[in-house]
Amino acid sequence: MPRLRTVVLVAGAALLARRAVRRRIEASPLWPMPALEKPTSGQGRRRVSSHRVLVTERTSPAEGVVQLRLEGQDLPPWEPGAHVDLVLPSGLVRQYSLCGDPAERDTYTVATRVIEDGRGGSLEVREQLHEGTEIEIRGPRNRFPLVQAASYVFVAGGIGITPILPMVRALHTAGVTGRRLVYCGRDRVTMPYLDEAEKLGAETTFGPPDLAFLAGLPAGTVVYCCGPQGLMDAVAATLPEGRELHLERFTAAATASGGAFEVELHRSGRTLTVPADRSLLAAVRDELPNVPYSCEQGFCGTCRQRVLEGGIDHRDHLLTDAERDDSMLICVSRCTSGRLVLDL
Repeated sequence: MPRLRTVVLVAGAALLARRAVRRRIEASPLWPMPALEKPTSGQGRRRVSSHRVLVTERTSPAEGVVQLRLEGQDLPPWEPGAHVDLVLPSGLVRQYSLCGDPAERDTYTVATRVIEDGRGGSLEVREQLHEGTEIEIRGPRNRFPLVQAASYVFVAGGIGITPILPMVRALHTAGVTGRRLVYCGRDRVTMPYLDEAEKLGAETTFGPPDLAFLAGLPAGTVVYCCGPQGLMDAVAATLPEGRELHLERFTAAATASGGAFEVELHRSGRTLTVPADRSLLAAVRDELPNVPYSCEQGFCGTCRQRVLEGGIDHRDHLLTDAERDDSMLICVSRCTSGRLVLDL
């Protein structure tokens, strides 16, 4: 009997240990591990919340723009400038700025301009997301927060008004008078939320705005800009050196130069060269077409892979410092050592 009791106790302890190890593994940001038969990468479960929401209203605040009202339970609070990831029915992940009222705790509002020849996300929103559709969202996250400043200038182009409008609303509600909003677009019918923006004092322009005033901004003024790349480039070029500038991009910025490098795909037994003008993801997919990816901007984490050797030039907006020690988002990040070894 004592021997039987000992066996039972040992077996029970072993079972508890296995369960504890499994819980730790499943909490890992790299679970399932990329070394498994079907590598799956993504955000760590401990860092980005996921929620099911229902599309309860779909409207068009401007020509070619789709607005969605998303309702769910216990949605996380958010602040102006935040965005959420929409997991579309096809599996694509796209980021959209929250443009509603942060006080509405069970509702998020997002809007997107439909790009006919884009990467497919906005087309899927138009064709697949209707009232009554349930989808997954992740976040919110805020890479474009409203900071405290002596005065503010906001420059928005077209759909770029979406992250900026909640900021201007918040400053208006708080009684901050030191703010200026310049809102430009092709014409009135294509500019979402134009009526509200004008009520908040927006200076409306059709075509490229006159940005000469930026050269004379007083010290302490913070500038926010969201819109087409040309508009953001013009704002950056006009703004005096030393002024604080915050930019929000809806498309990937041009790949910075970094030179060609070699990458070994360890499990596949292949070695390839990544040219200076191509992403690591594009080069890898030439050899392994089924490697997962989605946003191609370093936001969603779908393309995350484990790095066995080599120096990493991290250009993403997602990974923590600890995670960057041995993993990378291959859609945007590159190599600093001339050679990488990936667990692929």
